[in-house]
Amino acid sequence: IFVQMPTALAYPMASDRFNWGYHSEPEPALDGRRISCPRGKGLGGTSSINGMVYVRGNPQDFEEWEASGAEGWGYKDCLPYFKKAETWVKGGDDFRGGDGPLGVCAGNDMQLNPLYRAFIDAGVDAGYPETKDYNGEHQEGFGPMHMTVRDGVRESTSRAYLHPVLNRPNLTLITKALAKTIEFDGPKAIGINTEIGGKAETFYARKELLIATGAIASPALLQRSGIGVQEELADVGIQQKLELPGVGKNLQDHLEVYFQFWCKQPVSLNSKLGLISKGIIGAKWLLTKKGLGATNHFESCAFIRSSSGLKAPDIQYHFLPAAMRYDGTPSISGHGFQVHVGPNKPKSRGRVKITSADATAAPSILFNYYQEQEDREAWRQCIRLTREIINQPAMDSYRGDEIQPGIDITSDADIDKWVKDNVESAYHPAGTCKMGKKSDPMSVVDAECRVHGIKNLRIIDASVFPTLPNGNINAPVIMVAEKMADFILGKPALPAANIELELPEQWETRQRKGVPLRFT
Repeated sequence: IFVQMPTALAYPMASDRFNWGYHSEPEPALDGRRISCPRGKGLGGTSSINGMVYVRGNPQDFEEWEASGAEGWGYKDCLPYFKKAETWVKGGDDFRGGDGPLGVCAGNDMQLNPLYRAFIDAGVDAGYPETKDYNGEHQEGFGPMHMTVRDGVRESTSRAYLHPVLNRPNLTLITKALAKTIEFDGPKAIGINTEIGGKAETFYARKELLIATGAIASPALLQRSGIGVQEELADVGIQQKLELPGVGKNLQDHLEVYFQFWCKQPVSLNSKLGLISKGIIGAKWLLTKKGLGATNHFESCAFIRSSSGLKAPDIQYHFLPAAMRYDGTPSISGHGFQVHVGPNKPKSRGRVKITSADATAAPSILFNYYQEQEDREAWRQCIRLTREIINQPAMDSYRGDEIQPGIDITSDADIDKWVKDNVESAYHPAGTCKMGKKSDPMSVVDAECRVHGIKNLRIIDASVFPTLPNGNINAPVIMVAEKMADFILGKPALPAANIELELPEQWETRQRKGVPLRFT
């Protein structure tokens, strides 16, 4: 039930039953903090424990992919597959899908709390545009947020894609199987070695082996199978089969902080966090699949550019009408609200490296968060722009004192210190089996997700992203899978979308469209 109920999203992530529970190594630029890295354990992978936010990214993200060597992955090539995957609750159009496997909605359409609309209005007051659909023609701006929820229930990839076809005669589902290594015949992948109930079993592929274990487990599986850097493999007693230096490198992730304020009116969700209120919400959801139980509560959001000279947004906001921790407990006694915010185009890069040939051993994960000067500067701008937005007139009747960071956190040094102490992962690891040309020494797969130098082996998950898109990564992972399905089946690619890619007006010289009503 906790996996299916959208409002209960904190519970599966906190459970060893559903989460592998990885942590990073001590992060040097975060004063040695070890950052949580949840990964889904079960059908649907991390889509069964994530926050259900549906963000495709900005068109420029996919133009960036193609420019980096991922030929055929520009936005016009990807848009048809975003549409193919989706059933948008408001119907299909030039940008949205209307009959795909994945149900997407807008929760309760911001109808159950006035703070959602106030946040959007504050963004407009600050001079930013309002966008009716950030997954449509215009991502930039403030507007409603979308989620992978269908008929009030979490729409994991398992629910959307797997469960409807379990009765197919050519499909066998095997659970509780641990993938240990890839089986080879020379340079050809021929199967997967697993452990099921303590017994070894090898499954052989008739045509191809498709790996979809995510940005942490996919490079680890390759490394255990002898694909990677000679020295790293030798350190754990693994004989190298293929030198592929990009395996496990190029690790990227989004960071975020909770920017919190007291709320002057008793309208926040903080009054709904007690056991009795949770029981009432849960009972209504069980009976009707409606109400506060049928949403992840992120129903308004924003995407803005941190400075002029940027073609696309690089800062994302999730607005939450409560001041609370990720585990669902209140962080204050009283009413409050918060925005989850962070820069979305980090320059810092990390790595994933196995610590043992044992598949049950957690890999060593080092994100190298906050290492690059550009990332630190982006965070300073992020904190200052957020204050300016929340201090606009539209929030006056709701905004109380700033809880955190706190009004005394203003200088570069103070912001740097506060971010170091408080930043957390947004849980979007990607890039560790980078897609690109074979001439790129750090690429691992080609534009059809085939591993360089190995026959019959593809990787299809967030590890193949060359760079992080501007947003949550579940939607682009599903798009990649849809696009790859056509490649695997030998079908021609869907025709490229017949659209124009528009850039923000005067983007070279303006950070935003308008002027704030109130400066801070």
